[in-house]
Amino acid sequence: MIPLAIPNIAGNEWRYIKECLDTNWVSSVGSYVDLFEEKFREYLSTQKAVATMNGTAAITLALQTLGIGAGDEVIVPSMTFVASVNPVVYVGANPVFIDITPDTWVMDVDMLEERITEKTKAIIPVHVYGNMVDMEPLLKIAKKYHLYVIEDATEALGSEYRTSDGKWHKAGTLGNFGTFSFNGNKLITTGAGGMLVTHDVDLGEKAKHLCNQAKTTLPNGDIVHEEIGYNYRMPNILAAMGVAQLEKIEEYILIKIKNAKLYHSYLQNIEGIRLPKEKENVKHVHWLYSILIEENYGSDRDELIKKLNERGIGSRGFFQPIHTMRPYADYSKGAMNNTYRVSKRGVNLPSSVSLSSKDCQYICNTIHNIHRGCL
Repeated sequence: MIPLAIPNIAGNEWRYIKECLDTNWVSSVGSYVDLFEEKFREYLSTQKAVATMNGTAAITLALQTLGIGAGDEVIVPSMTFVASVNPVVYVGANPVFIDITPDTWVMDVDMLEERITEKTKAIIPVHVYGNMVDMEPLLKIAKKYHLYVIEDATEALGSEYRTSDGKWHKAGTLGNFGTFSFNGNKLITTGAGGMLVTHDVDLGEKAKHLCNQAKTTLPNGDIVHEEIGYNYRMPNILAAMGVAQLEKIEEYILIKIKNAKLYHSYLQNIEGIRLPKEKENVKHVHWLYSILIEENYGSDRDELIKKLNERGIGSRGFFQPIHTMRPYADYSKGAMNNTYRVSKRGVNLPSSVSLSSKDCQYICNTIHNIHRGCL
């Protein structure tokens, strides 16, 4: 089986984790937590990074740090993983769903202003499958209406966005906060875990304080809590794995981009397949290489996925629209034409760092043979 996305353990993971075991520093205190935060902050060139137990906790922590709560509204895309939206409800706020673009499959910034009300407090742009939301106009709108921006950059770690001044910015570094997950299928993994980053030192320190039970240790060793905090901390043993994975990130990014180019070269001439759009001002890491299956392909999307899986090729459809799911059916939404269409036609193809050129060619040949009716 060629898996959809699995981790690559090829560096110092065993060595660093063994050090945690040998020294008994396996819980939420230890040198690797601080080191992972510092190395991740350096990689993104932000002022602060706070390691969390998962990406969902990172988004929740961002909302809590900004004081977003009951009665507030947060604009979110509907075509994303539900972890991008659940934290909004966790803090008592209301998600307001917005459509995506038909070509890049991320939040349609042109529709933002019509979704803003007097209750709107924040926007969560999600960089789906490694592509990036058009952040410059989004930030202008956020500034105009005094809104916070929390980037869910989980799927776009390593992707970059060029602003009109010619500067490149890594995903997760353009908003008030950027959030990441290190689940096993991500570009780098800690097994579980997440990270919150910001350029605002004061906000970062507040987030770190809340993340650690809002704990203050007095000179005599007593612990006091002046406000409600949360136990979102990443264990040292996971941070050790994160440090090792981060050491390989540039290599992994190059592999992702190389494999995306292979996919493009093999699939570009197959009728009925639309390839992912990469705009000139975005460096797309292609966390998952994804395509759309049009009506003239010759087989519908679900049939293609079934045939691929039968031939040992792990694949799956795009995220289903969250606003159609029972817990979110009653929340505000506008026209969702692109969300409906793209989610029904999208296919994620195997994108592990360990994917070989031979595997990629086999996958594409299988897609071509299905199109020709040979399979």
